[in-house]
Amino acid sequence: MKNRNLLQTMHAGIVVLGIWSAILMGITMMTSCSTTSKSSAINEPRSSADTKALREWQAGATVSEAAIQAFGGVEKCFAAEPIPDQVWQRMQGKTYKENPHIQRDDLRHIRALHWDYDQQVHIGEMIVNKLIANTVAGIFRKLYDAKYPIQRMLLPDVYGADDETQMRANNTSSFCYRAIAGTTKLSKHARGLAIDINTLYNPYYKDREDGSRFVQPATATKYCDRSWTFPYKIDEQDLCYRLFTEAGFEWGGSWKTCKDYQHFELKD
Repeated sequence: MKNRNLLQTMHAGIVVLGIWSAILMGITMMTSCSTTSKSSAINEPRSSADTKALREWQAGATVSEAAIQAFGGVEKCFAAEPIPDQVWQRMQGKTYKENPHIQRDDLRHIRALHWDYDQQVHIGEMIVNKLIANTVAGIFRKLYDAKYPIQRMLLPDVYGADDETQMRANNTSSFCYRAIAGTTKLSKHARGLAIDINTLYNPYYKDREDGSRFVQPATATKYCDRSWTFPYKIDEQDLCYRLFTEAGFEWGGSWKTCKDYQHFELKD
């Protein structure tokens, strides 16, 4: 009887010992897992958006919403500032030529973002007269907020300051020291007081006395007909038209002796 009681007591002790061992082992495993998890979280690299294109202001590049926020937000992406040295160097002998009418300090460099039909945000830049710089930057911000499509906004220097070439590329721009096409009179672009928007689809044309038609760019003849619907078309119902005309600009599409659908210039 005593032996049986002793065996039962020993058995109970073994069971209790096993339970405590299991509990201790579980606590150890939980502590180990928790430590490993925390260690992994600390060592895991944080993802960050690439802001290089914005920091270097690479006009023509596309950027993500995350990159814009990491750069400092949309507000930081719209500005009218003195022309940076590297931009001024790019302009020499192209859009800017030595002249008695307009100097570097008369001009400003505009930074802007714009949407296109590809549903992506693109980096843009433009040189304009300081008299209209803040107004133009504000207009482009409103166009951006409305997701208004602009295909590209590069300095004409990218195209060797050749107006025909940049218009065929549907480039949006302003300053270029040049005369009005077919004349020796300085264009308002030469003073940075005119902006051309989505130029291929909104051409300039003039009907000559001999019945022929002069069109710029030459590849845009079919877009002289404004009776049909096509991308990038500017008319009097267009947001771009409304914003520029409300800000005191004249639209070339309203001219009588010729038409310049891409063109907005500050009224005299």
